[in-house]
Amino acid sequence: MKRREFSAGAAGLLGAAALGLPTLARAQRKFEDGRDFKTLSKPQPTEAGAGRIEVIEFFWYSCPHCNAFEPTLVNWIKRAPADVVVRRVPVAFRDDFVPQQRLFYTLEALGRLDDLHAKVFEAIHVQRLPTNREELILAFAEKNGLDRARFQETYNSFAVQSKARRATHLQDAYQVEGVPALGVAGRYYTDAALTGTMDKALQVTEYLIAEARKAR
Repeated sequence: MKRREFSAGAAGLLGAAALGLPTLARAQRKFEDGRDFKTLSKPQPTEAGAGRIEVIEFFWYSCPHCNAFEPTLVNWIKRAPADVVVRRVPVAFRDDFVPQQRLFYTLEALGRLDDLHAKVFEAIHVQRLPTNREELILAFAEKNGLDRARFQETYNSFAVQSKARRATHLQDAYQVEGVPALGVAGRYYTDAALTGTMDKALQVTEYLIAEARKAR
């Protein structure tokens, strides 16, 4: 979904673009800067470590296209090369996105992100349970076996709030215009608005990973 069009009425804008499924074995062509991807004017530090290439998925839990892309991304991650590290960064295009940013980082801090990340998408998009305010998020946590008091303490902690702010700064540094979107090696950005589909965005990402290896 585009940054300026986060409303129920705009949900169909990138629907077709976001639902493409990747075929990772396709032959790659030379993709073009400014058409298929953008090179950042100011490279960003990564958390991947020496000799590894970071791929960031920028997402929003309430975005239907991020929900549709999630199984595709999970399958892509399973087949990603050993030197590729994927991390997810929740965006906040508006202040009311922040609770879900903090939900993500709370699950991460409690060691429950791996088993509950997909369940957040399911709660929102299948069960139609909103998780956009603290009391609703606490209800989700309790329903999924988390201690309410511990969750709330972590959710409101300085560490989680700081991570949420850093996520917003990173989305701005990458000039994210819509989600889902992908950042590569702290230097490149691509999304369905540029490529036409998230299928192609993953192909572009693979091309950019190869380019990042050459630059090492």
